[in-house]
Amino acid sequence: MTLPALSGALAAEQAAENEGAAEGMKAGGVREPSKGNKWGETRKTLARKKTPRWLEAARLRQGAPPPAGRADWLARALGRAGVMPRVEAERAIRDGRVEVGGRVEREPFAPVHPEVEVRVDGQVRSLDAPLLVLMFHKPAGVIVAGTDPEGVGTVFDRLRAVLPAELQGFEWYAIGRLDRDTTGLLLFTNDEQVVQHGTSPETHLPKRYVAEVAGRPSEEALRRLREGLVLDDGPTRPAGARLLGPERVELVLTEGRHHQVKRMLAAVGHPVKALHREAVGSVALDVPLGAWRQLSVPEVSEGLGFSKDSTPGGNGR
Repeated sequence: MTLPALSGALAAEQAAENEGAAEGMKAGGVREPSKGNKWGETRKTLARKKTPRWLEAARLRQGAPPPAGRADWLARALGRAGVMPRVEAERAIRDGRVEVGGRVEREPFAPVHPEVEVRVDGQVRSLDAPLLVLMFHKPAGVIVAGTDPEGVGTVFDRLRAVLPAELQGFEWYAIGRLDRDTTGLLLFTNDEQVVQHGTSPETHLPKRYVAEVAGRPSEEALRRLREGLVLDDGPTRPAGARLLGPERVELVLTEGRHHQVKRMLAAVGHPVKALHREAVGSVALDVPLGAWRQLSVPEVSEGLGFSKDSTPGGNGR
């Protein structure tokens, strides 16, 4: 269901409720016992009525995070819990290999509650999902994308190639992006709320980069970076900037725009020749090129500043 269709469905629900309310008023604005709308639904029955299954699925399909204790869509829940990646889960569901509450479910976007029994190929599988965050040392030449039309390779391919079997079943989401030619720290998680936290403009999570640039930046150029520049998409937030060598600059940003580091340095007359990300929050890259490790609980909560209550605009599960 598309977003306009979903909006229309929500409007129809509201119109039905309004119709029932209007019929419950006598002339002069005195309320009489409601006879309900044309479907026999009164305000009380509408209030008690559960969200229709199709509407709940539509909301989840639009990307809405599941509220606390509420349903998620089936394929995404299987990927988050490490049963199988989402694309494989969608295929398994359509093939009739997944049962929910004792019945075969063939709709990948069907809402499923955490406490409901789910079987895959006859085996009970838990939907309890651990919160996992991985650091990965991205090499140059690979893209941060789910598809690879140019055949250059994706970071997801590189990550899965080095993950152990017990982590292969998870659906992994990149927390932000790095350009194809940029190396360094890239974080992955199985939880979209961590992605939202790490990429939201409301979070202001610092990201530290080291750039090799053309020419030696002057103190005036560094001052302009620290105070913020005006780019073609608006003014930037003030950045941390210091000279590390004749043609090496450290830049710390608290926002993330398309090619922002490269555009800022070009704006002060020093185009980037090579770019590397060293840290996100207080989590610093400490694994070799192409390697990974799992972040500890303190690194996630303190280093990234993430908790279920900290997600901008999000709901804890």
